[in-house]
Amino acid sequence: MAQSIGFHGAAETVTGSKHLLHLNGKKILVDCGIFQGSRELKDRNWQPFHFEPTELDAVVVTHAHMDHIGMIPKLVKQGYKGPIYCTRATLGLSKISLPDSGRLQEEEARFANRHGSRHQPALPLYTEQDAYACLKQFVAIPYWDFQPLPGGGTFRFMPAGHILGSGFAEIYFDNGERILMGGDLGRYNTPIIKDPTSVEFAEYLVVESTYGDRFHAQEDTVGRLEEILREASQNGGAVLIPSFSIGRTQEVLFYLRQLQDQNRMPRMPIFIDSPMAVSATELYASSKEEHDQDMKIAIEGDASPLEPHLLTLIRDREQSKALNRQSGPMVIIAGSGMANGGRIVHHLKVRLNDPSTIVVFTGYQGQGTMGRRLIEGETTVNIHHEEIHVRAQITKLNSLSAHADQGEIMAWLKGFKAAPKKTFIVHGEPPAQAALRDKIVTELGWEVVIPHMDQEFDL
Repeated sequence: MAQSIGFHGAAETVTGSKHLLHLNGKKILVDCGIFQGSRELKDRNWQPFHFEPTELDAVVVTHAHMDHIGMIPKLVKQGYKGPIYCTRATLGLSKISLPDSGRLQEEEARFANRHGSRHQPALPLYTEQDAYACLKQFVAIPYWDFQPLPGGGTFRFMPAGHILGSGFAEIYFDNGERILMGGDLGRYNTPIIKDPTSVEFAEYLVVESTYGDRFHAQEDTVGRLEEILREASQNGGAVLIPSFSIGRTQEVLFYLRQLQDQNRMPRMPIFIDSPMAVSATELYASSKEEHDQDMKIAIEGDASPLEPHLLTLIRDREQSKALNRQSGPMVIIAGSGMANGGRIVHHLKVRLNDPSTIVVFTGYQGQGTMGRRLIEGETTVNIHHEEIHVRAQITKLNSLSAHADQGEIMAWLKGFKAAPKKTFIVHGEPPAQAALRDKIVTELGWEVVIPHMDQEFDL
């Protein structure tokens, strides 16, 4: 056949998205993400690509999370010279996150070489310079505009509602059939960005399944935040929010401003202690084509929905250290979201043994991360080779997630007016994939496939 698809990442796992389309002898890669999580998964990043980078004709990127873009610098370093198509906001976020990733890779290699590494010498996957080099090949395309592809196809992006700039890639073959590359599916009625686009037809569909076996908690996020802030105000404590720089930080800021505007929040300083989150927040505020109706109305009314009162943006490392000498009440939002690195670790080291501290997690905590250990109630944690006693209150906002749950995935799928010939489930752990497959087969009667790593299918 003239068309086929191969799954070289995010197959029976959540990360490392890489899907290779063959169109009439041309090769188009959709996403090029990094594997994250366990040692076994991370080791995959060091293996050769399961395709030859120099033979690719185009790359299409659905959004700027690292498990979808994090291997692009390596791809270009190994010889890919063609265009990397994305939305405007995805380009903006990639300019922030890819160089940051390169810097981290270099830091980790230096650390490993100082403290003894199983690889001698330890090397970065790619450098900050490699990341800047690959950005020259990015080509930004507005939503809905059709772009020709090698092999006679065309494609366009449609808003996916996941993070700023996220898009479904609707790719048409030269015979008029199409495959919808879903990337990650966002949620309905979340602040700032538009809801996922309803889709009625696609001959083939690739859909994620991160939360394919569960439903998100139904909780009043704003009300829960209000309770936490009032308690901190009474106790004079610090509220530490380990937060993901792209998406989650901006949602938290939106809710804090909402509480202030409704006179439901005590006066206290708020700090964003993450250069990457500061840059991403500025991009979120300025990307008007992405904003939903509520965000547009707020901006037109002269409000700054992502700028709570008493907000300080911290880029400088010395300013960050100075926060640890400041007493509460206060709010500190810092990366990383799973407390596995970044500036939040330094704040936890200083404040975890203080009973007036409240630590608020805002998303999924991976196995083996400090976030997971704290959520599960460990009474001591090791930070920088020091044993820290956990006396702080640990809590989680369960309703903050950028991924659709099973009910939201099914609601989106039910918008299709005809069943795709084949639906491929990716980007999920096997139990979540199996649960979603069974649900789709039972309720919709569609033909569903869960691809194995490196499996290929004719289209």
